[in-house]
Amino acid sequence: MWNIDTEADSAPWVRVIIVNYNSGPLIQACVDALAAQTFTDFEAVVVDNASTDGSDESLRLPDSRFTLIRNESNIGFGAANNIGAHGCRAPWLATLNPDTVAQSNWLEEMHHGVERYPEVRMFGATLIDAADPTVVDGFGDALSIAGIPWRGGHGQPVANLPHYDAEVFSPCAAAALYARESFEAVGGFDESFYCYLEDVDLGFRLRLVGDRCMQLRHAIVSHHGSAITGRMSEFTIFHSFRNRLWMIIKNIPFPLLIVAVPANILCSLLIIALSRRQLPAAAALKGLWLGVTASMGSYRERRSVQSKRRTSVATIGRWLIWDLRQLGARPVSVLKPSLSATREIYAPDSL
Repeated sequence: MWNIDTEADSAPWVRVIIVNYNSGPLIQACVDALAAQTFTDFEAVVVDNASTDGSDESLRLPDSRFTLIRNESNIGFGAANNIGAHGCRAPWLATLNPDTVAQSNWLEEMHHGVERYPEVRMFGATLIDAADPTVVDGFGDALSIAGIPWRGGHGQPVANLPHYDAEVFSPCAAAALYARESFEAVGGFDESFYCYLEDVDLGFRLRLVGDRCMQLRHAIVSHHGSAITGRMSEFTIFHSFRNRLWMIIKNIPFPLLIVAVPANILCSLLIIALSRRQLPAAAALKGLWLGVTASMGSYRERRSVQSKRRTSVATIGRWLIWDLRQLGARPVSVLKPSLSATREIYAPDSL
């Protein structure tokens, strides 16, 4: 067990934020797994977004490291995480979905990752399908030139994953770690997104200012995946189609934006046409329409985001997936490390 002696008035190494909304018994399993971590130098804040299923009332907090904040209304995932991060003095912030169960060494592996890669400011965990531990839920997030992201390796066998850490575009906020100072410097999550893609947007903004993301192969978390909102629900589809366009308008620089916006609209229309039997088309079209007509907020934010950019257009273009045939396969997308940075690849001796 990791038992780190700290002064009573000193901050822990990390604050873990869990945003809950009608997650039923899943939230208790998530909190209990966090309490059982072998790395103990953490505090946890559960932010409840006015749940109506009683999950906040029945929740048992394991010990004094855990705090519950109740919002008066459902203010969305991004805003709730920002509230959870408010006043934090820990050097690191972790986000954890209520429909996850972290392996007991998850935080220990995250801590090791920070020690191995001191120049990296965001880290992702390996997400495994909670319904089938042989299936990948996500190995980092990838982003196409059309602004359509995916969780790397989603639905593929765990055996196909690389047996080492790897740099990826951004972490999935279902289980992610951010340097607090970097998180605060870019303004945290974009609250206008309400729900969905705010983690890709945050990762993109951090990358634009020069930060990187390392995917930690052996920091493992089981994820139920859209267990609360539903993967093909009208809520999920509406916000996904709307927020994708807002994200690229804000973050992708010219001249790449000239390609990205029409590619996003055309791909979105094609997805609607090909998936009309499974996908709520009306919600998708409404989300796409509002993505276009209500994009002035993203245009206004764009000036601030781009003024802070320290990364070249050519480098950004290399981050993005240009082969749109990969949208269906959702492969793991690893950004190649420099040859001199040998510690970017880590594999235990047992492998």
